[in-house]
Amino acid sequence: MPGKEECNVMTSSRIELDDYLGQAFHRMPVAMIVVNPRGEITRLNQLAQTTFGYEASELIGQPVETLIPQRYRAAHPHYRQGFLAETTARPMGLGRDLSGLRKDGSEFPVEIGINPVETGEGPMILSVILDLSERKQAEKRIQDALTQKDLLLREVHHRVKNNLQVIHSLLDLQALKLNDHEVVEVLRDSQNRIRSMSLIHQTLYQSRNFARVDFQRFLDELLPSLTESYRSVAGLVSISVDAHEVKLPINEAIPCGLIINELVSNALKHGFTQGRGGQITVAVQQHGERTIELSVSNDGHGIPDSLDLEQTTTLGLQLVQLLTRQLNGAMEIQRENPTRFTLRFDLEGDS
Repeated sequence: MPGKEECNVMTSSRIELDDYLGQAFHRMPVAMIVVNPRGEITRLNQLAQTTFGYEASELIGQPVETLIPQRYRAAHPHYRQGFLAETTARPMGLGRDLSGLRKDGSEFPVEIGINPVETGEGPMILSVILDLSERKQAEKRIQDALTQKDLLLREVHHRVKNNLQVIHSLLDLQALKLNDHEVVEVLRDSQNRIRSMSLIHQTLYQSRNFARVDFQRFLDELLPSLTESYRSVAGLVSISVDAHEVKLPINEAIPCGLIINELVSNALKHGFTQGRGGQITVAVQQHGERTIELSVSNDGHGIPDSLDLEQTTTLGLQLVQLLTRQLNGAMEIQRENPTRFTLRFDLEGDS
């Protein structure tokens, strides 16, 4: 049996320990409230008082529903009984937005963790409460900034598209005043290039993703209008497109669009002369995460062996070579049966 002095020492140690735990409870950087099985508040720390705007004496003995908005109070005892039936530490209201109610009647978003604790007074529920007001405000600021950015990008693409369409119309008016067939052809080629760039910006403007161009959608709009601009082959040449699931960053989409524009235009002009009909096939595929393969083929007239494609003086093929180098790609050419241009390049690492 311990002596009287030993009992006094043990009692003194327990008091010191209780004081220490009490100090730690009040110094915790989160709001903490202890509730008994009847739902009455038995203890709360300093931050809980500050968070809810009450003094401790105002809440001790009061139902915890005092700190819950009125519309949630009726259901709360049921949730508490469910916790007492299976007392394991867990977040409260998982998947639901929770709100606390301050003394002044204002509500604020909270995240609550509930834990069973054994005390000298019996089992209790310890609630750890995080005030999410600042986090929610920060999330709203970020969302507002993203919305403004999206609106700005949409407006930029819209304005670029409109400006390109104005240039296209000016070239059209100029062509109407000219009688020189070769000059008109040059202007028409320039119009087609401008249309290609304009359609890319239009595709982005109509998209929810301003970072990448839906290439199937872009080609479905570009190629029919391109065919219509060459009336001599209208109804004789069909174009098939396969670019499903390919979405290119704008830095790669514009050169690819211009390359396809040039190669399809050349096929329409030179591959199907003298009433010859046939088909042009455009395919864009992505291999792995980065490699893009683009091909344009046709079953029209082949490319003569006498034509040096490396030393060509035609602007269209020179532009194709320039854009291929811009993409750091490689072009393979099959001259006939069918005539096919195949471009392979890798997307930039940060695209």
